[in-house]
Amino acid sequence: RAAGTMSRRGPRGSVVLAALVVLRAVAGLSGDGRAVWSKAPGSGPVNESQLFLYGTFPKDFLWGAGTGAFQVEGGAEGDGRGPSIWDRFARTRLGSGGGAGGGSDSDSYAFLEKDLSALDFLGVSFYHFSISWPRLFPDGEARAANARGVRFYNALLDALARRGVQPVATLFHWDLPLALQRRYGGWRNASLVGLFNDYATFCFRAFGDRVKYWLTIHNPYLVAWHGYGTGAHAPGEAAGAAAVYAAGHNLLKAHSKVWHNYNINFRPHQKGWLSITLGSHWIEPNRSENMMDIVKCQQSMVSVLGWFAHPIHGEGDYPEEMKKKLLSILPLFSEAEKSEMRGTADFFAFSFGPNNFKPLNTMAKMGQNVSLNLREVLNWIKLEYDNPRILIAENGWFTDSHVKTEDTTAIYMMKNFLNQVLQAIRLDEIQVFGYTAWSLLDGFEWQDAYTTRRGLFYVDFNSKQKERIPKSSAHYYKQIIRENGFTLKESTPDVQGQFPCDFSWGVTESVLKPEAVASSPQFSDPHLYVWNATGNRLLHRVEGVRLKTRPAQCTDFVSIKKQLEMLARMKVTHYRFALDWASVLPTGDLSTVNRQALRYYRCVVSEGLKLSISPMVTLYHPTHAHLGLPTPLLHSGGWLNPSTAQAFEAYAGLCFRELGDLVKLWITINEPNRLSDAYSRSGNDTYRAAHHLLLAHARAWRLYDRRFRPAQRGAVSLALHADWAEPANPFAASHRRAAERLLQFELAWFAEPLFGSGDYPPAARAHLAARARRGLAGAAPPRFSEAERRLVRGAADFCALNHFTTRFVLHEQPRGGRPDSDRDVRFLQDVTRLRSPSRLAVVPWGARRLLRWVRHNYGDVDVYITANGIDDPALEDDRLRKYYVEKYIQEALKAYLIDKVKIKGYYSSIQFYNKVISNSGFPSENSSPRCTQTQRNKEWHCLLIPCQKRKFWKAKNLQHIPLKKGHKRVLS
Repeated sequence: RAAGTMSRRGPRGSVVLAALVVLRAVAGLSGDGRAVWSKAPGSGPVNESQLFLYGTFPKDFLWGAGTGAFQVEGGAEGDGRGPSIWDRFARTRLGSGGGAGGGSDSDSYAFLEKDLSALDFLGVSFYHFSISWPRLFPDGEARAANARGVRFYNALLDALARRGVQPVATLFHWDLPLALQRRYGGWRNASLVGLFNDYATFCFRAFGDRVKYWLTIHNPYLVAWHGYGTGAHAPGEAAGAAAVYAAGHNLLKAHSKVWHNYNINFRPHQKGWLSITLGSHWIEPNRSENMMDIVKCQQSMVSVLGWFAHPIHGEGDYPEEMKKKLLSILPLFSEAEKSEMRGTADFFAFSFGPNNFKPLNTMAKMGQNVSLNLREVLNWIKLEYDNPRILIAENGWFTDSHVKTEDTTAIYMMKNFLNQVLQAIRLDEIQVFGYTAWSLLDGFEWQDAYTTRRGLFYVDFNSKQKERIPKSSAHYYKQIIRENGFTLKESTPDVQGQFPCDFSWGVTESVLKPEAVASSPQFSDPHLYVWNATGNRLLHRVEGVRLKTRPAQCTDFVSIKKQLEMLARMKVTHYRFALDWASVLPTGDLSTVNRQALRYYRCVVSEGLKLSISPMVTLYHPTHAHLGLPTPLLHSGGWLNPSTAQAFEAYAGLCFRELGDLVKLWITINEPNRLSDAYSRSGNDTYRAAHHLLLAHARAWRLYDRRFRPAQRGAVSLALHADWAEPANPFAASHRRAAERLLQFELAWFAEPLFGSGDYPPAARAHLAARARRGLAGAAPPRFSEAERRLVRGAADFCALNHFTTRFVLHEQPRGGRPDSDRDVRFLQDVTRLRSPSRLAVVPWGARRLLRWVRHNYGDVDVYITANGIDDPALEDDRLRKYYVEKYIQEALKAYLIDKVKIKGYYSSIQFYNKVISNSGFPSENSSPRCTQTQRNKEWHCLLIPCQKRKFWKAKNLQHIPLKKGHKRVLS
C-alpha cells in the first residue's frame, strides 16, 4: 500500500528554497507549468507516448470509490442531524429535497450495508467518504456531539476495517451547518477557521485511530467561486469578487490550522497523512506555437488551481499573477502566515470531474480551449509543485438521469482518464499513488440535483429498498482493479510471415475522368515552330510548312505516364480505378458510345501492363455527392427504376468487350450498400434501390460468365463498404446484438444473396418483422422471385471489401423517421482511439475480426481488401497513414496465417507501402526472399504472350502496345 511510503516533503530551509529557485530558472522544471504546452518538435498522433498504453499500475497502487455525505446519506429528518446550507439551497433554489431526506436520495444512512456490499463487488482498496459536519454538530459548534451520528461513522469505519478497506475521510464536502451561515455569514467570516479546527479535532479524536488518510476540504475553489461569487452553489450568494477571495482566504487558513493541529497533536501516535482536495479544469492554447496563448493558459490554470495550490504546495503565498491582477481585493498573508501555510499537505489530492467544468462560468478560459486531458494537468502539477505524490481524490463523468445500468459513455470516459493516469505514471514519471472513481452511488448532484447521475451503482430513488445495482461502469472498473490496469490487448502481438507470391498489392483510386485530348500534341500537330530564345521566348509558327504526323498514341497522355511511373516506384502489382459511366455512355444506352473515353481507359490499362501493373477496373463508382449515372438514367428515376439494371448490364457488356482482354479483375459497383442510402426519402426507396443495384450486378456477372469468361478468364465481383461493428458496451447483451444487427443490414444485406442463400439475411428480415408487429414505422423490403434468387446466388467470384475503421455500436430504442432507424442502432466515439482529422478511428484489429466474420458466414471465399486508408494532413511525413497501413496489413496477415482466411489482395495508397510489398508482408530478419520478380509478374506477362498450358484469349488493338525485347506479337 502507498500508506507506508507517504511522507512529508523535504525541509523548508533557505538553502533548499534557493536551490529550487535556481532549478526553476535554469531547467524550467518546478514552478514552470508553461512547459506542458510547449510540444516537442516532431511530436504527432502516432508518437508511442500518445497512443493508448497497455500495462499495469504499480503493485501498491490504491483503487477506490468515493461519495459525499450530503449527496448520498439522506437521513436528515430525525437522528439529530442539523440542517446544512445545501438543505436550504436545494429546497429554495432547486426545488429538490436534496440530501435532506425528501425521498429522492440513496439513503446511505439507513442502507450502509448495501454501500459496503457495493464496495465488496468492486474490490477497492479504499473508500473516500465525507463526514457530515451538521450530523455530528447540528449547530456547527463542537460542543456535545450527536451520538447517533458518531455511531454511524464508527459503524462505517469498523466495517471497512473488517474488509481491509482503507478509509479516506473528508472533513468538509460543502455541507456547512446552516447555523454557522446564519450566525457568521459562512466562510466569509474568519471565525469559521477556529470553528472548523474544533470540529476537526473531535473527528481526529473519535476516528483517527482507524483513519490514516484525511482530507480537510473538498475543492475549496468551487466553495468560494460558486458559493459566494456566482451563486450557483450554496449558500447561493452573488456577493462580488471581494467576498469570493475572502471566503477562499479563510478556507486556506482553516486548512492550514487543521494541518498543524494534526501534525502536532495527532500524527505522532495516529501515523496518518493529511491534505486538501484541490480541483481544476484543463485548457489548451488555440495556437500551440503562440506564446501569448500559452501565457493565457497558464493564467487560467493559476487563477483556479494555483489560487489554492500555490500557498499550500508552493511558496506559502498566492501566485504573483493573482496578486498583481487582484491587488485591491485579494487578502494578504503575513510573513508568519506564509510560513505556516507553506507545505501544509502530505500529498497532492486532486479532483478532476464535471464540477470543475460546469456550469460554463466555472473557470476562466481566457479565450482558449477547455480540454479533458488529465495527463496534461498532472504534468502541470508536477512542473509547478516539484513532482509531489498525487492522489486522484475524485474523477469520473456523468450521464443523464434516464440512464440506468447501461452507462456506456461513462465506461469510455473512465477508460480515457485511467489510461491518461497510467501514461502519466509510466511515461512521465508522475507519482500518482491512488485513484478514486466518483461516485460509488447515484445521488444528489449539486446544482444539477437529480437531473444527472454519476454513480457506479444505479439507485432508484423512488424505491423503498434503494437497491444498489451495478452499472456497466462498475463491471468495467471491477475488471480494471482486478487486473491492476489494462492487460487485455484487443490485438495479438505482431506476427512474422509473408503472403503468397501471387498476392495482389494494389493502389485504389476513385473515378478516373477520361482525357479528351492527348497531353502531348507534338506528333498530331503538322506545323513547324521557331523558338524565339533571345526575344520574347515564345514559339512562332512557320507558315507554309507541313510536317508528317501520326495518330495519337497512349504515350501522348502524359498524365497517365506520370501516374503509372509513381505506382511503379511504389512496387504495386495492381492499380484499381473506376470508369466514368456517364462519359462512356452519355445517353445511358449503346446508341452513343464515347470511343475516345474507351481508348483512354485502354491506354491506362496497357501502359500499366508495360510497367508490370495489372488493372482492377470498377465499372461504376458513385458517391453521396455524385451518383455518377448518365443524365437520362438519372432523370428516369435512377436506381428506383428497374430498367437502370438493364442499362447497366449493357454498359458492362461494352466494357467487357472493349477492355476485357487486358483486365482480369472487375468490380461492377463500388459500395452499393452505401449508395442505397442516397435514396433516403423513405425506407421503401432505400430497399428498392438496393434491390435494383444487386440485380444489376448479378446481370452483369451472369453476362460475363456466359459470354466473356471462357476467353478472358477474369473474375468479377462488387465491392462492399465493410467497416467492422463492435459492441460499444461489452457488458451489455443489447449492444452485442446491435453490432451483429448492423453487420446484417450493412454487409450481409448484399453478401448473403451472393455468397449464401440467394436471399436477404433472415436475421435482418426477422428484425424488420418484429418492428412491424410492434406497430413501428418501417419499410417492407422487396422479395426475390425464384428466378431472381437463382440470378443473384453465387454471382460473385470473390468477396471485395472496402474497410476503413471499426464503429462502436449501441442499441437505440426503436423509433421512426430515417430509413436507417430500422436498424435500431447508434454509434459512440471511443475517445481513447487514435483518430484522423476527420475523426476516423484507427482500430486495426477490427479488420481481422471482419475477415473472420466473412469466413465464418460464407466459408472459404477469396477475399480482396479493395480499399483501406486514412486521411493524413501531412504533406511529406505522413506518419499517421504509415502507422495505419502497417497495422492493418499486420491484421490481414494474421487472418491469412492464423485464421486461414483466403486473402488474395490488399489495396491502399502510401509510399511506405513499397517496403511491405517488396517483402510480401513482414518476414523475419533471417528469412530470404520467397518471391522472385518473375513470379510477381506472371499475371501481366500472360496478358502479352501465351502462358504455358493456357489458351490465349482474343486481343484487340494490341498493335500499339510495345512488347519486351525478344517477344513476338501473337494474336489469335
